[in-house]
Amino acid sequence: MRTRFIVGNWKMNKTASEATAFVRRLAQQVTDLAGIQVGLTPPFTALQAVREALGPAPLFLLGAQNLYWEEKGAFTGEVSGAMLKDLGCQFVLVGHSERRQYFGDQDAWTNKKVLAAIRHGLEPILCVGETLQDRDAGNTDLVIQRQLRAGLAGIEARALGTMTIAYEPVWAIGTGRAASSEQAVPVHRVIRRTIDELSGSNTGRHVRILYGGSVTPQNIADFLISEEIDGALVGGACLDPVSFATLLKVALGSSPSTT
Repeated sequence: MRTRFIVGNWKMNKTASEATAFVRRLAQQVTDLAGIQVGLTPPFTALQAVREALGPAPLFLLGAQNLYWEEKGAFTGEVSGAMLKDLGCQFVLVGHSERRQYFGDQDAWTNKKVLAAIRHGLEPILCVGETLQDRDAGNTDLVIQRQLRAGLAGIEARALGTMTIAYEPVWAIGTGRAASSEQAVPVHRVIRRTIDELSGSNTGRHVRILYGGSVTPQNIADFLISEEIDGALVGGACLDPVSFATLLKVALGSSPSTT
């Protein structure tokens, strides 16, 4: 049974003091998350503040938005897996389309980051997704398969079963134009089949796959109704504690079907 997972990606938003206020307000809005996991990914500068605000029995998981694959050294501006682990991070986003688009992250780099996360006991959430040009050209499946094969290279079959994948169509991120469930579900099935091929077994059914891209409290239920979609990677709608709490309450009350 895959546990539903909702992740709030703050991107480059919130100072440390703003992050502290957010977590306290969110904790007032949501007190019971029975049956699902919720993760927060503040910017690096707010990780310590969020960790302290979460307290000794945190309701939410703490994650980071990126990492570098080297252990330490002369890599100005980068953050290692060991640093994130020491701050209490439990997971890390890898290969987000904004990293690929704006910072030149290549498939080979993404793979190194996935391996580094695993090496340090962090759960990597590997992000994959096609551009609008890819979709219009009918190349969605090819792009997703390429990103998965490259990003997951060198990972043992047993470890593949513990992965989380986030399908984020690039054309839906921050645009207000979410993919429909009818568009997202087939891609989730492609992801599971590809992981089966990579592992040589029926591993795909164990992998959590999230949908991301203009997810809101108004449309989250449309995605979670499918048993193929195990949660969401939320952007703008996670920046306001009331909005995010509303989204989480909808997720708690949504039951998957076999669509």
